[in-house]
Amino acid sequence: MANILLTGASRGIGAAIREGLGARGADVIASASAAHDGDTIGADFLQPHAPAMLWQEALERSGGAIDVLINNAGLFQANPVDQSDIVWLDAWEETLRINLTAAAQLSRFAVRHWQGRGVPGRIVHIASRAGHRGDSPAHWHYAAAKGGMLALHKTIARAYASEGILSFAITPGFTDTAMAGDYLASRGGPELLHDIPLGRVAEPEEIADIAVWCALDAPESMTGTTIDANGASYVR
Repeated sequence: MANILLTGASRGIGAAIREGLGARGADVIASASAAHDGDTIGADFLQPHAPAMLWQEALERSGGAIDVLINNAGLFQANPVDQSDIVWLDAWEETLRINLTAAAQLSRFAVRHWQGRGVPGRIVHIASRAGHRGDSPAHWHYAAAKGGMLALHKTIARAYASEGILSFAITPGFTDTAMAGDYLASRGGPELLHDIPLGRVAEPEEIADIAVWCALDAPESMTGTTIDANGASYVR
């Protein structure tokens, strides 16, 4: 049974990943920005020490062995360029810390953990289409964070494959993580779908299926791979 640390597990894609892993018999150590049940570890990634505290608690809960890390925690909030300098900078730094820096910290802890034990391990990064093609004018920070996550993923894959430490990335496009009507309304309404040849946004369970496969089943030779799931709205 694999011990898997999953961040951002309280809703949307994270909740679907948690359910999918549980169905496969994995032991999921779940975290969210605040603990909402007895099984979820609260970790506010705006605090620099939170990833380290999460990692230590996850080790305790897993009996000292974590096999897979899934970096799913994220923040998606608009940050228009015409805001004041300090407001814009604060929003930039908050998004980078949650979406990229915390993932890098946890990835570092994971790599060192596996190296220290001389065992293989896997990291799955939930990035975004925005890391490839950019995002809206109000989301420079989000696109930059997800682009950084993809660079982090590629670096880990190339650096540690010989040690059995593997890295996979998933780049969803828009995903319906709320009620469909509210979701579309919050992002411009049905006009959003004109940019998606499939004609709909992804369901969280679709992204979760890919994440579970990467965590448990993907062949070793796929390390370094980025899997797109965006309804053909961005084709590389």
